Amino acid sequence: MKSLDPKQNEVEIAGPFVDGTMTQSRSSAVVDILNPSNGRRCLSIPEGCDADVDFAVAAARRAFDEGRWSESASSVRKSALYRFAELIAEQSGALDMLDAGEMGKPVSVAAFNAAGAAGLVRFYAEAVDKVAGDVWRSDRNSFVAQQRVPRGVVAAVVPWNFPTFNAVLKIAPALAAGNCVVLKPSELSSRSAMRLAHMAIEAGIPPGVLNVVPGVGETVGRALGMHADVDMVTFTGSTAVGKLMLQYSGQSNMKVVMAECGGKSPQIVFDDGVDVDAAAESIAQGLLLNQGQLCSVGSRLLVQQSLESEMVDKISRHFKNIVMGDAVDPKTSFGPLVSAQQCGRVMHYIETAVQDGAQLASGGRKVLPDTGGYFVEPTLFRKVKPSARIAQEEVFGPVLSVIPFQDEQEAIRIANGTVYGLFAYVWTANLSTGMRMAKSIRSSVMVNAAAPTGEGPGHAWSHEPTGHSGIGSESGLAGMESYMRRHSIWFNHS
Repeated sequence: MKSLDPKQNEVEIAGPFVDGTMTQSRSSAVVDILNPSNGRRCLSIPEGCDADVDFAVAAARRAFDEGRWSESASSVRKSALYRFAELIAEQSGALDMLDAGEMGKPVSVAAFNAAGAAGLVRFYAEAVDKVAGDVWRSDRNSFVAQQRVPRGVVAAVVPWNFPTFNAVLKIAPALAAGNCVVLKPSELSSRSAMRLAHMAIEAGIPPGVLNVVPGVGETVGRALGMHADVDMVTFTGSTAVGKLMLQYSGQSNMKVVMAECGGKSPQIVFDDGVDVDAAAESIAQGLLLNQGQLCSVGSRLLVQQSLESEMVDKISRHFKNIVMGDAVDPKTSFGPLVSAQQCGRVMHYIETAVQDGAQLASGGRKVLPDTGGYFVEPTLFRKVKPSARIAQEEVFGPVLSVIPFQDEQEAIRIANGTVYGLFAYVWTANLSTGMRMAKSIRSSVMVNAAAPTGEGPGHAWSHEPTGHSGIGSESGLAGMESYMRRHSIWFNHS
């Protein structure tokens, strides 16, 4: 296969990026990746193998043990990360095009794009010297302190839905904490990860500090999870694979596992004077973002019975305002699903919902068949039972289930009535209602008295999932500390 030229948009990936250079995969098997907007092949990648992972992990271990990065002055690491952010920002348009061509996120959609990823790197560049340790009060003959040190070699396994942003969400805090990283991008979206690796070298991050191993999860992902010389796995993806990562840890060296997994987030709307138009628009936009392919999407609409018909009508109208088409077209606001397999999965959920008695209010069809792409209409179901599959399982597509409720207690019961605990959104004009809901729902909660318009805390915000949605804190300084170990030092003296 051809070697990767980071300035090209459509290339075949030769193999792992290790120790600052492209190498040939030890695996002879390849996987063809299709452009979801038209079904045409856009590149091939190796399946990957244990030998690829061994090679990359060994390089990361050498770089860490030699202190190429972790023992550099904070100012040096900060400067390199700032330069890394500048390069991402300069090439953000090209990175967005790569992601659009591989997984279908429209280039017109700003949320979680490459420019946002650059901002995330800037935040962690500034955080390099902002994580402090502790000194405990002790007796006159001892001195006891605790510092936070990098864990070592971090394996980052990332999903396909926001390729550049999700890669940086792992890379930036791990590097800021002083670790060396082996990144496994999704086989459905590898190109931006490879370009990021080239940028890291150009930015002055030493060879071996950021390595990338393309391949399929069954080979590369498993090998990283099982590897005895990996100190931590940070994973974002399905709950099923997150559980496997925990098992791999137990079967190998008990490495730390941080996992953000599936979700079934509720949008809860009360009829208490809240701006219904603003709520409907925000809920619709959230479901339309990246074609509903994000773990925190509010895919369950819990609406007070008196508002149900009005909310359904308003959201359905927003669904009709999309511009559907090729993800690389700047006019497109709603692209394809990532693959034929994902398209089939979403359509199966739609068909199952109908069989379970849900009422199809809008959408529900595969469309634009002449393109060869994987397009599914935004879909809304009414009369969904809280126990129905479509209300319990993660669809990961543009499908909204409407579930009416009578009062606050019923809303809480339905909201907490899944195995997931990633995020929840509450719409109320009543401060007391919002506070009670925030305290009663077990996941993180956003309470909206009005539609969110600003940045809030920006990248400083962090969250930790519960239940089958995962384990460990991500984002913010708390997320950076997840990539660090508490190292205690006790001096006895007289």
